[in-house]
Parts: sequence; structure tokens; C-alpha cells
Amino acid sequence: MKKEDKDTIINELAASLTAVNNFYITDIGTLTVEKTNNLRRLCFSKNVQLRVAKNSLIQKALERCGKSDEQLVGILKGSSAIMFCEIGNVPAKLIKEFRKTNDKPILKGAWIDTAVFIGDSQVDTLSKLKSKHELIGEIIGLLQSPAKNVIGALQSGGNKLAGILKTLEERKS
Repeated sequence: MKKEDKDTIINELAASLTAVNNFYITDIGTLTVEKTNNLRRLCFSKNVQLRVAKNSLIQKALERCGKSDEQLVGILKGSSAIMFCEIGNVPAKLIKEFRKTNDKPILKGAWIDTAVFIGDSQVDTLSKLKSKHELIGEIIGLLQSPAKNVIGALQSGGNKLAGILKTLEERKS
């Protein structure tokens, strides 16, 4: 491969790494062409970009975009593919779903909003991470709950008070 071609690939990878805050480095090395195409289709349907590249090119792209981490560089052995995504837990869920019928992809490492996760044992942890929108929704729900309780208590208290007054009025008669 010519130096210009390598530089083009590094620039493309660095642009993709800069554009998203989440990426996964996986091993899909022994998958057949058919299974790899099925994985690519699944990635496309989940809005995850899958890119296979040489480890040295991935390392240089990580360095260019400032996401080079000792742990990530250490896992760049064997065959590697990168999954780029907007939502941090989607690739982990995708990996778990695809592994129901296949033995790969194997997670080497992940970068989720500046946090680094290393090893295939992290797939379950990563799949349980909540997205930014899910967290915001939960916080709003928690903030609304006390207000709803106060309003409910005030409304029910008014009904009780009216009932007590009516009972007292009937006793006087």
C-alpha cells in the first residue's frame, strides 16, 4: 500500500474518531464473508459504522485525533475492526445480539466519552450503560414525581375536608 493511500485511510479514520464520542475496537477475524456481511447489515440497521483497518493505521488515527490511550494501543494486535456510534451502548447490544448465532465479534476495547473499557468481559457492562437521553428522561421523571405527589395530596385533601364538613353538618341537623 502506498504512503498516500495509508495517509488517506488514517485521515478518514481520524475524522470518524473525532466525529463521535464512542467507538469500539473488535476482533472479527475468523468470520466468513457471509457472516461479516450479516454483521455489516446489522450495524447499518443500528446506525453503527463498521470499519476494518490495519492496527498501525488505527494507532496513527488515534494519535492524530488525541484519543491515543496506552490501553487501547496495547489491544491493537491481530485483526481489528472499529465500530463508530453516537450512542455508547448500541454496539455492545449489537455484539450481544450477533453472538447469539456466532462466536465473534470479540470486544477488544471501547472508548465511551473519554472512559476506556478493555476486554470482552466488559460487553455486559457496556450494554447496560444508559444513553444521555435516557438519563435526562429519568431525571425529569424523578423531578416530576414529588410535584405530582404534592398536587395529588392537595386534591385528595380537599375532598376529605369537604367530606368531613358535610358529615359535621349532617350531625348538627
